[in-house]
Amino acid sequence: MARPLRALRWLIPLAALAVSAAGAGQMAWQRIMDGPGPLPAARNAVVPRGSVPEVAEALTAEGLIAPDLGDSAWRFRLGVYVTRKAGELRAGEFAFPAHASLRTVLAVLRTAQPVRHKVTIPEGLTAPQIVALLARAEALSGPDLPLAEGSVLPQTYDYTLGTPRGAVLARAQAALDRALAQAWAARAPDLPLATPRDALILASIVERETALPAERPMVAAVFLNRLRAGMKLQSDPTTAYAASGGTGVLDHALTRADLDSDDPFNTYRAPGLPPGPICAPGLASINAVLHPAETDALYFVADGSGGHAFSRTLAEHNRNVQHARAQAQVPPPPTPPPRITR
Repeated sequence: MARPLRALRWLIPLAALAVSAAGAGQMAWQRIMDGPGPLPAARNAVVPRGSVPEVAEALTAEGLIAPDLGDSAWRFRLGVYVTRKAGELRAGEFAFPAHASLRTVLAVLRTAQPVRHKVTIPEGLTAPQIVALLARAEALSGPDLPLAEGSVLPQTYDYTLGTPRGAVLARAQAALDRALAQAWAARAPDLPLATPRDALILASIVERETALPAERPMVAAVFLNRLRAGMKLQSDPTTAYAASGGTGVLDHALTRADLDSDDPFNTYRAPGLPPGPICAPGLASINAVLHPAETDALYFVADGSGGHAFSRTLAEHNRNVQHARAQAQVPPPPTPPPRITR
């Protein structure tokens, strides 16, 4: 029995040494995978396609992983190999948290969604203004593309880095087609509009006539009443669109020459709807045209407070015009002197 006991006395220290070495190795591995990384603050970074060493080089340049001795990136490559069953590394723009560990960096590259950028097309912009807006979106790629007036739905669109501008425009055009078709199908009865495009054209005028959401159905109703009565629309925004060459930016107030111009968009001379939209109307303006207010008003004029005064007859309209002009000429009341409290 003596020899087995002596052998056991040797085996116990060896086993303890092996356990200690395994524990030290586990701790070292945990430090490699879970120790804080060098990134000082959360930010987005672009990870290119390439081999593991090439990706490691890019991550080192971005400050996401610390450089190894001799730039071999052995820790990153070892981490990729040991965790290879978790999936392939992906290229793209990703958001990384501050001091992201190697485990976190690998998880982001394998499972995180790429960063989504956003571009908002406001209601009422003309086609040239929308093209210029997309040209300023640096995360988009590709050339500026021609755009038909009123062919996109104003709203916010998200996209990933490098998305072609044409792809965003295609989504915006498809969104308008869907929204216009749905709105047209649910329109009020007996509107003097023959096609969805007629509704789009009138909605673009309503969009430029008022910035007050509550007024849109009323403005739309006035124009629809005028169409029913065979009256010219006499809309200033359509004439301004003609005078600006379709840019939507006029560097002067409308003149008599503008109002007398022989242009199909000048609704002071041309009867009916203009030949096309004058801007990109929002869905609220489209719905206002297809669900107008119930009124027999035929006129409106800006009332000087940001809204409009509506009227049924020309005589009433003229009085509203005179009142608006008088309001515009009234000087503001003098500022009272400061009161002295004793």
